[in-house]
Amino acid sequence: MTETRRPAIFLDRDGTLSHEVGYVNHPSRYRLYPWSVAAVRAINRAGWLAVLVTNQAGVARGYFPEKVVHQVMDKLQEAMESGGARFDAVYVCLHHPTLGEAPYRKDCDCRKPRPGLLKRAEAELGADLSRSWMVGDRQGDLQVAWNVGGRGALVKTGYGRGELEHLASGWERPPDLVAANVLEAVEQILGREA
Repeated sequence: MTETRRPAIFLDRDGTLSHEVGYVNHPSRYRLYPWSVAAVRAINRAGWLAVLVTNQAGVARGYFPEKVVHQVMDKLQEAMESGGARFDAVYVCLHHPTLGEAPYRKDCDCRKPRPGLLKRAEAELGADLSRSWMVGDRQGDLQVAWNVGGRGALVKTGYGRGELEHLASGWERPPDLVAANVLEAVEQILGREA
């Protein structure tokens, strides 16, 4: 029996699916962009894996307890479900390499741009990383995809516009795709791969 691996679209959370507000230290501060549910629903309908991957080092920094991350994720999941969309998995890195206390102070392999979260999706979901994309608003989001042989799409929401205009000229590699927002990025990715 041959194993069928599926491509994934990995999605950053803050600045990509939701407004960038700094550290989301309370669920009331979390605001989803109006097009984000449609983006995830499009991934679902295309038969790709929809996987959320996010660094939440505010826990390690002591800005908020881990339970806040879970409360915000519950709010996000409820919004997705009410809009007919779903994540195949949600992976979160709570660590920081030099700040905080154990177990959160850790030089881990899951903090983007390191590949641990994407490798986990490969092992647990059968994600074909070579055919997958990462969509995010920072260069580190793109780098995590490149680190596993995938491609990276930069969105102009969150930090994206500033990174593109002020920092991208110094990057070793340009984004594989630039889009106004996550829905446009997903539509372009799926259109290219159709």
